[in-house]
Amino acid sequence: MPLRFYCLLMLIIISTPALPQAATPVRPMAQDAHPSFAVATIKPHDPESSRQGFNAHGDRFTIQSQTVVSLLLFAYSIHPRQIIDAPDWALRDRYDIEGKTDTEGEPSLRQQQEMIQKLLADRFHLRFHPEKRELAVYAIRTAKGGAKLNPAANPDAQPDQRGNNRGPELTQFYTSATIPDFILAMQFFVDRPLVDQTGLTGRYDFKIVYTPDEFRAPDTNTAPGIFTAVQEQLGLKFEAVKAPCDVFLIDSVERPPAN
Repeated sequence: MPLRFYCLLMLIIISTPALPQAATPVRPMAQDAHPSFAVATIKPHDPESSRQGFNAHGDRFTIQSQTVVSLLLFAYSIHPRQIIDAPDWALRDRYDIEGKTDTEGEPSLRQQQEMIQKLLADRFHLRFHPEKRELAVYAIRTAKGGAKLNPAANPDAQPDQRGNNRGPELTQFYTSATIPDFILAMQFFVDRPLVDQTGLTGRYDFKIVYTPDEFRAPDTNTAPGIFTAVQEQLGLKFEAVKAPCDVFLIDSVERPPAN
């Protein structure tokens, strides 16, 4: 699975257009809620459409041009290398999904993940079992001098991620985010799973500006590569090691029936 696809996928996930000023603000879902799709329509993606990504607004949820594997990556915050024995069609066939939540309010990122987990089990009949394997990973550790992360201004808020790009240069903004929230976004831009070894348990507000290595040309004025940016801007570092890591062994998965 090419890394370029996941870079583009994650940029779409974290880049949500601002609502018009006249739009009515949407109340967030209760933090202790465990939502499901009250109803969901699943259709093969129209190859003539270029729209893709995930979007939640109020009780409406739209997913466009996603494979079973990309849904699994998003739902469980995992890296492609952590998925074992997925059938070819699960990496290839793309779907558009429109649904409505069964719970009032707009779901947080974690609640969106829970909804997709349930959808995969109910509609795609996905069954898997986890296993620990030693994999080549990047351990996230605190760099010399300590982390450069600002304590969250509103630590009780739901974690939020936003991003934009200027050519190949990406800027990502995090608010009320934990290190696992950071991993969810960043693991799509590296060639190994990320494992948290920072010991940091708080919530933070921060931004990072970088250029994915595959788009970065030498001797240019673009932002640094991801490894340099993480260390210089965040006071963290990615170190290549081997470590026990969760993998998901696919037992069975089915194409959804036509709606």
